Amino acid sequence: MIAAHIMPHDRSPHVVVVGGGVIGSAIACFTLRDRAFTGRVTVIERDPTYARASSALSASSIRQQFGTAVNVAIGRYGIEFLRAAAEELAVDGDRPQLGLVEPGYLYLAASAEGAATLRRNHAVQAAQGAEIALLDRAALRARFPWLAVDDLVLGAHGERGEGWFDGYSLLQAFRRKARSLGADYVAAEAGGFDVAGERIVAVALGDGTRIAGDLFVNAAGPWAAEVARWAGVDLPVRARRRSVFVFACPAQLPGCPLVIDPTGLWFRPEGAQFICGVSPDEADDADDAPLEVDHALFDDRLWPALAARVPAFEALRVTGGWAGYYEYNTFDQNGIVGPHPTVANLLLANGFSGHGMQQAPAVGRGVAELIVHGRYRTLDLSPLAYARIPANAPLAEANVI
Repeated sequence: MIAAHIMPHDRSPHVVVVGGGVIGSAIACFTLRDRAFTGRVTVIERDPTYARASSALSASSIRQQFGTAVNVAIGRYGIEFLRAAAEELAVDGDRPQLGLVEPGYLYLAASAEGAATLRRNHAVQAAQGAEIALLDRAALRARFPWLAVDDLVLGAHGERGEGWFDGYSLLQAFRRKARSLGADYVAAEAGGFDVAGERIVAVALGDGTRIAGDLFVNAAGPWAAEVARWAGVDLPVRARRRSVFVFACPAQLPGCPLVIDPTGLWFRPEGAQFICGVSPDEADDADDAPLEVDHALFDDRLWPALAARVPAFEALRVTGGWAGYYEYNTFDQNGIVGPHPTVANLLLANGFSGHGMQQAPAVGRGVAELIVHGRYRTLDLSPLAYARIPANAPLAEANVI
């Protein structure tokens, strides 16, 4: 394991977390759960209703089908944590119910190149112990008879450890557990850092007050780049809008997983209905677009792709939708986790590009280990370090949705 030292060893610091969404709350929770930690944790969250928070607007799915070992390992820990969350995050006997289901993800390939990517990823996943089945066209037709497969070459289905859950309940469970352990949540707008030399000494709030601290964590989600700029750090994270559509279909799709089509479309069941989405074309993917549902995206791209992949969807009816922000890492769409190399007491937990909800347990635990012990002790998250950005060494990930 590669050590990730962040500061001279101190288990009694005042840790100030900017951002109280699922990542920030997970960091607070895991830090305070560590019996070696004797310090304080303050979490600054400008909107305790989480009305615009990505954590509250996430589709909240979890998978192991990534193409990099660290992301597969993060997913494997994440599903174990979610399965045990009722006990892990219980407060005074009140156990959170996350509604976790595990029908799997189904990645589809319609070309030799796409199939080769699935096979390469499968080798990485299998080496990490993930249970992913490669299915040829005949196996896809037999397993999912409602799926149009004539143009498909290969599919990859998660047999265990993939599915979806109630993300808002996970956020609230982390927050409630952190507060029960002593975290102080401050409802305020952070407006800047006070910096002395290469260290941050305080966060300035909108009302002019300041919160001094020893360690500062940027967990500001889509607004992480602005927070990083307060310390003179250039962070390639932008708020990118993603629309999710809800639709009803009279037909039943037995055993329907979360399906990722070669067109980029994804869909999955949501109770008695379905939800779906697709990333907009790069030219239409502006930073900080208004949080309004892009209805043209459904009409122009999603409906034709849905009907082509599942003939029963020709009879679908849109019943709703919402929009939320990805904290999109424009460099390589992977999380940026760990200490900044020059701002000595700044820790980053940013840029998860749609994966933050599922990666929160592992990231929360990992950052807490840095805070309390000065290094990763369980899962080594150093491949996600900031240093890869100035080194122009992106962490290539083929499976970005």
